[in-house]
Amino acid sequence: MGWRFQGCMAQGIGLIGLFEERPLMSHDSAPASLNSGPKDCVLIVDFGSQVTQLIARRVREAGVYCEIAPFQSAEAAFKRLKPRAIILGGGPASVLDAGSPRVPQIIFDANLPILAICYGQQTTALQLGGAVEGGHAAEFGRADVQVLAPSALFDDIWEVGGHYPVWMSHGDRVTQLPEGFTVKAVSENAPFAVASDEKRRIYTTMFHPEVVHTRDGAKLLSNFVHKVAGLKADWSMDAYRARAVELIRRQVGKDRVLCGLSGGVDSAVAAVLIHEAIGDQLTCVFVDHGLLRQGEAEEVVRLFRDHYNIPLRHVEAAPLFLSQLAGVSDPETKRKTIGRLFIDVFDAEAKNIAADGHGAPKYLAQGTLYPDVIESVSYTGGPSVTIKSHHNVGGLPERMHMGLVEPLRELFKDEVRVLGRELGLPEAFVGRHPFPGPGLAIRCPGEITPEKLDILRKADAVYIDEIRKAGLYDTIWQAFAVLLPVRTVGVMGDARTYDYVCALRAVTSVDGMTADFYGFDMAFLARTSTRIINEVKGINRVVYDVTSKPPGTIEWE
Repeated sequence: MGWRFQGCMAQGIGLIGLFEERPLMSHDSAPASLNSGPKDCVLIVDFGSQVTQLIARRVREAGVYCEIAPFQSAEAAFKRLKPRAIILGGGPASVLDAGSPRVPQIIFDANLPILAICYGQQTTALQLGGAVEGGHAAEFGRADVQVLAPSALFDDIWEVGGHYPVWMSHGDRVTQLPEGFTVKAVSENAPFAVASDEKRRIYTTMFHPEVVHTRDGAKLLSNFVHKVAGLKADWSMDAYRARAVELIRRQVGKDRVLCGLSGGVDSAVAAVLIHEAIGDQLTCVFVDHGLLRQGEAEEVVRLFRDHYNIPLRHVEAAPLFLSQLAGVSDPETKRKTIGRLFIDVFDAEAKNIAADGHGAPKYLAQGTLYPDVIESVSYTGGPSVTIKSHHNVGGLPERMHMGLVEPLRELFKDEVRVLGRELGLPEAFVGRHPFPGPGLAIRCPGEITPEKLDILRKADAVYIDEIRKAGLYDTIWQAFAVLLPVRTVGVMGDARTYDYVCALRAVTSVDGMTADFYGFDMAFLARTSTRIINEVKGINRVVYDVTSKPPGTIEWE
């Protein structure tokens, strides 16, 4: 099925692994299990929307555990999880197309509370006897809904007669409601913007309450899980920590685990969590691939050896990585090369540990996060495009004979920070801006050289220093410098220069799925530019990136 923007938001994520020897672990087969977790669970059925993951975030923010399952495996997930409520997400297809996704009948037969969003509303209407038509005026982006009647979704939020901004993304629309449904709110091009069957506790919205553009959208979702479904707020990072420790112990048993540290928050939190679960069965490997920020290697080694006393092997691998990346300019090739080399180093270290008499590690641990998986894998299993590969997503080569331990795979970045604080990681480390596993390789578009990396490190250090001095570091989600493969003419000391251009990037975000550029004042940018040009030899021009995500990504490659 080709992409048609007649349904809801299209999902711009791709099914691509870095290693083809072993298939990617599907979301529904992830190690997390509710057998030892909160009893109140919401199943979110994913039809391919790029914002389905935000539904999960909002539900978790309401203190309720949830899991996402692609529509193809929704019935199996339903039987496994035994949820107490269902949310049907959006998707890019048209319900009018032959073979378009449907809700498993077992879900409708279960007499559970259901919230159906956008495509979810359309297929619910069609499957329960209503009608959906195409060819009407579409609504993409901001729209206003008018509340016509009270609803449990609106309690203490929206009033009858009020007008409220929401986020729409649809071409098809419901034109006839199933028996038992009544309209609760309308918009200019959605006569059933909110409709529900109160008796069966089925609520539907044409707009997306999960996105920040919908006023009080998070509260609408909270009303559904608490007031409609009556679920308890028993989900927290403390609960996640306890369950994760139990699951790690169950998965690993008495075997040894090798954990790859990248220098970022994610792998650090994963390492500390795993160490809490299995103690000295864990050995951390910190690979200095020559692509780190200034002073980063020393900081990571000090944290794990001195603060946590976790066994750590520090591998100096810069010559290996830089030699393999020499002459490589394609960003996907860079990522895959780095991923392959990481595996080679971990494989070698696993053999060294075995040779030292400690027993061969049977598992490799990684700090893979939900957004990493989302951007690398299509959970719908349908046609999709690749945004970018993630070096730590894609399974392991069979030759390693190791399983994967990924205790953060279901978490978003801000949830990982909360977990890090629960585990006692220093605030200065937990609050650090995200740093990609491929490191500076993807902040240096084009061919990588030691000279370029040195220039980039110095420029980035100046930039972050200015941000900290301005008291903005904790306000900004992520900030970094990029060294462009462009030289420009300049004048310094009455002499002609021909040096590189440095781009500065800073964004605000909640979870990294969407982002806006940070609005520095011109005085800050002028001061930072002056410092970089004066202090970093090799740069004679500085520009600022004002692209949001989407359409851009946060990183440049």
